[in-house]
Amino acid sequence: MASQDWFDKDFYATLGVSKDVSAADLKKTYRKLARQYHPDSNPGDAAAEARFKEISEAYSVLSDSAQRAEYDQVRAMGSGARFTAPGSGGAGGFEDVFGSMFNGGAGAAGGRPGGFSYQNGGADYDDLLGGLFGGGGFGRSSGGFRGYGAPTRGQNIDASTSIDFVDAVRGETVTLSGAGGKPIKVKIPAGVADGQKIRLRGRGHPSPDGGEAGDLILQVAVRKHPVFERDGLNLRVNVPVTFVEAALGATIEVPTLDGPTVKLKVAAGTPSGRVLRVKGRGVKTAKGTGDLLAEVQVAVPSHMSAEAENALLDFAAKLPAENPRDDLLARARE
Repeated sequence: MASQDWFDKDFYATLGVSKDVSAADLKKTYRKLARQYHPDSNPGDAAAEARFKEISEAYSVLSDSAQRAEYDQVRAMGSGARFTAPGSGGAGGFEDVFGSMFNGGAGAAGGRPGGFSYQNGGADYDDLLGGLFGGGGFGRSSGGFRGYGAPTRGQNIDASTSIDFVDAVRGETVTLSGAGGKPIKVKIPAGVADGQKIRLRGRGHPSPDGGEAGDLILQVAVRKHPVFERDGLNLRVNVPVTFVEAALGATIEVPTLDGPTVKLKVAAGTPSGRVLRVKGRGVKTAKGTGDLLAEVQVAVPSHMSAEAENALLDFAAKLPAENPRDDLLARARE
């Protein structure tokens, strides 16, 4: 903000604080007002947005001790100054306003000692205000006029999408509706997990005053697969085997998500629940690659012929008298 505008703006009144407010109380008041009038809390409210800018402008000056001192000087000077054109006959012209600040001079042209000249070679108007406000050009800083609040950041856009399990593992590109209904293509990386959020910087709502645009925050929902499920970067699959295969051992086929089946060897005496691992056939991401975990499930036949049932009874009679639950019962009593 140009320093000459400070004559007309009461920043203390804007924030509702006294002129001797402490830095801590000033900050506390500003935070309360900023939360109340921030555009994110008042979407589409032009009055709240304008009020937020006024609050930010006032705080940016008063929170800086050097600028606050300059502002107080300007306001004190402006309260009693009268700006009349030279030669108009009125007392207290432009030279009178600055006279006492620069050793009482009306200017070298007026013949008073200690004055300043408007002519080349003397202190010009920019130089005068530059000395008063800490560097020429009406108190300008390298980033423009000092005193403005920071530009308002655009609001974020929250979006969601659902994709198939296979697409989540392999990666997928989806099309969403962005700010103003403009379509946005979003590349979902391979290995995205259910519920994961993806942030696309600068793809949200634009700033209302030239600041940074908001972000697009996309939450991904992954539909379940009928066979596979995620376990970190690993893929899990339940593989049924017959009692005979588990007891005597066998070589079985197991499905994979990304290609042909693989053959796994089931050792003789494999119990239900044992996990067989296939290296490198899990989820592939930039952070690594998981494995395929095949969990053996012994399938019990639901229908048997009388002949098969008699054979099984004969088999059971030949087994040693062991109770597989003995160890479980013993540990439960400990």
